[in-house]
Amino acid sequence: MDRYIGLDAHATSCTIAIVGPSGRRLGSQVLETNGQSLVEAIKVIPRPRHLCIEEGTQSAWLYELLSRHVDELVVVSVTQSRGPKSDASDAFGLAEALRLGAIETSVFKAPTRFTLLRELARTYSMITRDVVRTQNRLKSVYRSRGVATAGRRVYGQEEREDWLAKLPPPSRAAAMLLYGELDALRELKDDAREQLLAESQRHAISRVLETCPGLGPIRVAQLVPIVVAPERFRTARQFWSYCGLGIVMRTSSDWVRDGDHWSRSEVQKTRGLNRRHNSTLKEIFKGAATTVITKLSDEPLRHHYERLCAQGTKPNLAKLTLARKIAATALAMYKRQEVYDPSRHSKP
Repeated sequence: MDRYIGLDAHATSCTIAIVGPSGRRLGSQVLETNGQSLVEAIKVIPRPRHLCIEEGTQSAWLYELLSRHVDELVVVSVTQSRGPKSDASDAFGLAEALRLGAIETSVFKAPTRFTLLRELARTYSMITRDVVRTQNRLKSVYRSRGVATAGRRVYGQEEREDWLAKLPPPSRAAAMLLYGELDALRELKDDAREQLLAESQRHAISRVLETCPGLGPIRVAQLVPIVVAPERFRTARQFWSYCGLGIVMRTSSDWVRDGDHWSRSEVQKTRGLNRRHNSTLKEIFKGAATTVITKLSDEPLRHHYERLCAQGTKPNLAKLTLARKIAATALAMYKRQEVYDPSRHSKP
């Protein structure tokens, strides 16, 4: 008899709830967030075991830890709950959703593949955001004293003393501390970049994808551990939706009366791009499109963008089309393990 298990995990405690095939609640228990305790609790539940957990900080660890002890493990994205809430109700809700097949979208997990590359890419992104945040804080010190700081010259070493001289002593002390933080973060970012690129080059697929227009070594190093298994996307449209490049179409009151007949009404169908997506992939492919437009003048994809603009397409929509083309191209290259062939994008 199947057992459906919901696991609500927190930093110090985990709540396990068990539901039978008929929907009867068979029990629940609270455990310490400890690998051995969780494994022992799962192993005493009769097979077949179906486990459902929420996506979160610990989901990759839990997946790697528990997947070998259950017959099915599903990771779902966190949903906003309304009304009364508790750890037990959340755990029973996960188990019941798995029993009923009510989980529309599961989160892909492959914690044992590209593990080091994934961690290095995540760390590099965090340090990069810290650098940008420190730069913004530094500029805010100057702006607070009425000093214009357009461009990036204020961050350099050569003219730093000249910039500091424009500030009064209290603000100058704060700016010097921020400069120290910025220098340390830049050095750390360079180190993280070197480690990320070195690990990326250990994988043959990285060298293949780097031949795609707009996808440099850093973008490829971030893309590979996210996609992991390109075969899970059967079509390019599925990949576009995952990347946040899928167009949402919605209509209402589609039919109007025309005498004795019904005809479709002229309604606005487009509602922008899908909001549930991987934000890093969206940033990668939009950045790749920008690179092609601004730097690769001889690239066939750039010519396609120019043709779209010449035909009256708005530049932002033409750029979206270009990003979708780059995403589809990268997916095909990933699947076939083939380097980029520009002749496939040439106008016949």
